[in-house]
Amino acid sequence: MMNLLWEFKPGDDPSRLEALALTKERSASGDIPESHCLPNSVPFTLMILPFKIVQAPGQMVEIFEHYDPVRQIYTDGRPLPQNPDPTWMGYSSGTWQGDTLVVESTGFNGRSWLDASGHPRSESMRMTELYRRRDFGHMEIELTIDDPKYYTRPFTVKLSYNLIPDSDVLEAVCAENERDRNHVQK
Repeated sequence: MMNLLWEFKPGDDPSRLEALALTKERSASGDIPESHCLPNSVPFTLMILPFKIVQAPGQMVEIFEHYDPVRQIYTDGRPLPQNPDPTWMGYSSGTWQGDTLVVESTGFNGRSWLDASGHPRSESMRMTELYRRRDFGHMEIELTIDDPKYYTRPFTVKLSYNLIPDSDVLEAVCAENERDRNHVQK
């Protein structure tokens, strides 16, 4: 899924006019953040590439098969910071509610996109994720985005994943002398 809002009908799309214009401009350019060696960040990376979840006491770590930073989700009960320094991955805190991990995130910078279609996100974005394992090999994340700068209301989408057992997350490196972008056809 490259477009987080693909299931929304035009009348149901929560995008503000500024978000629609920016998304249209970004889609037309074909120029995504990674073409400049910038991270995709979340939720973009959760949608397109394999990732590994590592659980440790007090935190969960997501390692992406991309040159995105590692994402830390604290599960030790700490609250979200009141005035976080904006980062690519934001600041995340999770709690278990039965067999569902509920992750609240804030503190994102506005430099990344929500998806490959170019839907914007701002520093005011908050994200809630509900991680559920349907069975041994399948997981779902119910993702709610709340970004009043670009969207008229919070919206929710579901992402599905399949377990790939006994696999490694492959390295990805973006060279600072990257020159392929000029040859990408639009």
